[in-house]
Amino acid sequence: MSERLELPPKYYLEYFRYLIEFVRRFYLELLTDDEREFLHDFDHLSEDAQCLFIRFTNRRVAFFRVRKLNYPEIEYWGEALLELERKGFVAPLSAYHQNRAGEVLDIFNKTEVLSFAKQLSLDTKGKASLKKEELSDWLLEAAPFDDVCVLIGESEPVVKVNYEAQTMLFKFLFFGNRHADMSEFVVRDLGHLRFERFDEDRFVPHFTTRQEVEDRLKVSLAAEDFQLMKAAETDPLAINIWFLDWYENHTPLAEIAQPSLDRLILKLGGYMERQKKLEEALVLFRLTNVPPSRERQVRLLLKLKDTEAATALVEEIMINPYNAEEQFFAIDFQNQQTAQGQKKRARKSTTEWLLKSETVTIDLTWRYRVEEGVAEHFRQQGKHAVHTENFLFDGLFGLLFWDIIFDAGSSAIHHPLQRSPSDIYKPTFFEKRRPALVERLELLENTADTLAFLEGMFEEKYGIVNPLVVWFPELLNLIRAAIEKIPAHLLQRLLIEMATNVREHTRGFPDLFVWDENGYDFIEVKSPTDHLSPQQLYWLRFFETIGLRSKVLRVVWGSVA
Repeated sequence: MSERLELPPKYYLEYFRYLIEFVRRFYLELLTDDEREFLHDFDHLSEDAQCLFIRFTNRRVAFFRVRKLNYPEIEYWGEALLELERKGFVAPLSAYHQNRAGEVLDIFNKTEVLSFAKQLSLDTKGKASLKKEELSDWLLEAAPFDDVCVLIGESEPVVKVNYEAQTMLFKFLFFGNRHADMSEFVVRDLGHLRFERFDEDRFVPHFTTRQEVEDRLKVSLAAEDFQLMKAAETDPLAINIWFLDWYENHTPLAEIAQPSLDRLILKLGGYMERQKKLEEALVLFRLTNVPPSRERQVRLLLKLKDTEAATALVEEIMINPYNAEEQFFAIDFQNQQTAQGQKKRARKSTTEWLLKSETVTIDLTWRYRVEEGVAEHFRQQGKHAVHTENFLFDGLFGLLFWDIIFDAGSSAIHHPLQRSPSDIYKPTFFEKRRPALVERLELLENTADTLAFLEGMFEEKYGIVNPLVVWFPELLNLIRAAIEKIPAHLLQRLLIEMATNVREHTRGFPDLFVWDENGYDFIEVKSPTDHLSPQQLYWLRFFETIGLRSKVLRVVWGSVA
C-alpha cells in the first residue's frame, strides 16, 4: 500500500507566495498602482495574517462568520483578523454591502434567516415553506438591509474579504484562465496528477499587454454572467439584448481573447436556437465563423424560408470547409438540392458509406457492449482485437512528439502547472513545429529505433499529464503492434494529418484495431441504430486514400452457435 502523502500545515501560503512572485516576475509592468500597492501591503502582513487572508481568498464566498473560523495552523487567528481589518484586507459587515445582500444571507441557514425575520417583527406566516433562496429574497424586500446588518452584528461578527479583484487578477495572470485555481498545486503535490517539468527560466508570459489581459478577462466574466442568467431563468430576449449591448461596447478585442469570445457566441447562439428565438440566434451565429456556426446559420435560414441565402452560404462552405462536419454537411446539402430538382431522394454521405459496408452477426447479449462483441468475434478467429478508438493513434502522437509538443521554445509554456501548450489546438501549433515534426517522423523508417525511443519515452513520462495520452500499462504494447504492422510511410502521413489540426484530427478514429501474423485492420463498428459521424467518415476516406486498411462493419443481431 502506497504511503499517504501529507502537505505541511501552511502549504497554501507557499503556493500563494509563489504565485505573487510569479506575477511580479512576468507582469509587474502591466499592473496598476492599486495592484502593486496590494503586493506591497501583503508582503508587510504578519505570517498569520497572510495565512488567514489566503484562507479567505481560496473560498468561493466573500463573507465569513467569525465564530465559525477554524484554522488550527493559524495560532493567533484572532490577532491576525484584527490586523487584516486594520490594514484594509477585510471589512466588518455594514450597510455599505447592500449590493451584495444576497451573499450575506447565503452564509446563514434557512432557520437562521427565518429567525432574523421574526426578530425584525415581520409576519412570517407561511414563509417556513419557502426555499432558502426565496426566503432570503422575501426578507431583503420586506426589511431595510441596514436593519438586517444591525441584527446580524448584534448576534455575531461577520467580515467581508477585500482585494477580491486583485487576487482574482493575479490567479488569472498565472493560470491564463478563470477555470483553474489554487487546488492545482495541491493536486500536483499530493501526486494525484503529474505535470511535465519545465525550465522556469524559459517560461514566457501568457499576456504581453494590459489590453490582452483585460480583454481575455472580460470575455471570461461575460461567459460567467451568461451562465448565471441561464441558471436564474432570465428571459432569453433579455439575455440577447444584454449580450449584443456587451458586444457593441467591448469589441474589437485583442487576438488572444477572440477564441474565448467565439466559444461564448456559439453557446449563446445555441441557447437562443433551443429557445426557438431563430432570428436572434442567426444574428449571434453571424458574429463568428468558428464551427458549427455556418452550419447552424444554414439550418436557421432554411427554417426562416431564406433558401437563397442558405444556398449561398453552403457554396462558401464548399470552397473552404473548416472541418469534416462542415465539409460533409455542405456536400449533403448540395446533393439534396440536386435530388429535389430531379424529384429523387438523396442520402447523406455517411449513410451511403454505411450502406455499402459489410455486416457481421453477433449474439444479442453484446447489445450494450457492441464493440467488445465484435472484438470477441475476431478473437474467436485467432486474431488480436482491441477496442482502441482514439487512444491508439493519439497515444502514438503524444509519445513520439512529446518533447516537441512541450517545447518551451514554442512560446506556449507559461507556468509549471500547464497540462498542455497553450497553442496545441491552434494552427500555430503545426506552423511553429513543422521542421521538428517532419524530422522526428524519419525515425519511423527504422522500426527498432522507433520502438526503443517510444519505450524510453513511455517509461520516463508514464503518468504525466498529456492531453493526447491516456495512460494504462497495455498502451505501449498496442502502439508496438501498430508500429510493426503498419508501413512507416502510412504512419508518417497519418501523423502529419493529425498535426495539421490537433483539435479536429485527434478524434473519430475507428473503434477496433485487429491484427494477426498476416496483417491488420481498423474497424468502425456500427450497431443497427448507430450512424457514422462526419469525422469518422473523414478518417475512413483518408485511410482509403493513403492505403491504410480500414472498414466499417454493421452489426446484425443473432444467436451465434
